[in-house]
Amino acid sequence: MKDTYCIIMAGGLGQRFWPVSTKSTPKQFLDILGTGQSFLQMTFNRFLQICPLENIIVVTNHAYIDLVHEQLPQISEEQVLLEPLRRNTAPCIAYAVNKVKQKNPDATMIVTPADQIVTQESEFFMQIETGVKFAKRNDTLLTLGISPKRPETSFGYIQIGDPDDKDCVPNLFKMKTFTEKPDEEMAQIFYDSGEFFWNSGIFIWSVEGIESAFEQYHPELYEQFFVQGKNMYGTDSEQSFIRKAYSECQNISVDYAILEKSDNVYVLCADFGWSDIGTWTNAYHHLDKDENRNVIRGESVHCYDAYGNVIHSSTDRLVVLNGVNDFIVVDTEDVLMVCKKSNEKHIRQFLNDARVKKAENVL
Repeated sequence: MKDTYCIIMAGGLGQRFWPVSTKSTPKQFLDILGTGQSFLQMTFNRFLQICPLENIIVVTNHAYIDLVHEQLPQISEEQVLLEPLRRNTAPCIAYAVNKVKQKNPDATMIVTPADQIVTQESEFFMQIETGVKFAKRNDTLLTLGISPKRPETSFGYIQIGDPDDKDCVPNLFKMKTFTEKPDEEMAQIFYDSGEFFWNSGIFIWSVEGIESAFEQYHPELYEQFFVQGKNMYGTDSEQSFIRKAYSECQNISVDYAILEKSDNVYVLCADFGWSDIGTWTNAYHHLDKDENRNVIRGESVHCYDAYGNVIHSSTDRLVVLNGVNDFIVVDTEDVLMVCKKSNEKHIRQFLNDARVKKAENVL
């Protein structure tokens, strides 16, 4: 796929994986699953099998440039786009589209987060190839929807409409609605309905198609990145222009900015062992467990009458659990966190409270 580009979005803070994920080294640069590779490296190596090396672009925060080059020494400086501020996925994608357009205005783009796992790669590659071929033939915006395995509250959902016979692509549907992370009751309703799929956050579209969508559905971002930046990309003025654009643009996801408004969004429903590893509980589903369903990372962890826990110790301290069920226990040099799995949503609050107390070393 010589005219296909892969955009890896790797600028997030990974706050829900605190205290292992910190501001200086967020989760996309960590080997949380014990594979010997960070999430970024896993994503990069996966797409390297279907995209030319020079067509892989990483978009990240300027603070992480050294981490990116340390973990991906194969890529050049021009393959790393640096965001001066965090402004969510729509500005990130607008920036990347313009850089790809500069190289090849007829290109097709695959956009993916850096922090996902895929356990059935051959199926994944087949679905990506199907999606790329579809995007080349049709002026559409395509996203991959994942068959849900449980009523998950930490994922977004896509509601599908009627099957679409465009190009006779199996499991292709018109998108009906995007829905943010639901509560437990709504997640169960989504799961039972059969109409809702997990939102993978993986998008496939042509440069022309997504540029046209920005122009139609978010003219402000279109003006900022496509019109004002037309003669800036690839010049000495690019970084100063990007700093100005990011300081003025809206903080908004591509879902809200474009996809929810468009009547031209299609969903390719698939199942290739996907998960967005956004939380400790997400990771729990994909990690090896002992006979008591505990996930244990650490050399000095001992459990007694303890079941269904996630235990991550990165210290030499002895960690002993007794009579503890369904907890997240994380022990680092600076922080010990003990939290019920069901209260995982409060981890960001824990982090915010630490900020108030100016505990910079734990952030």
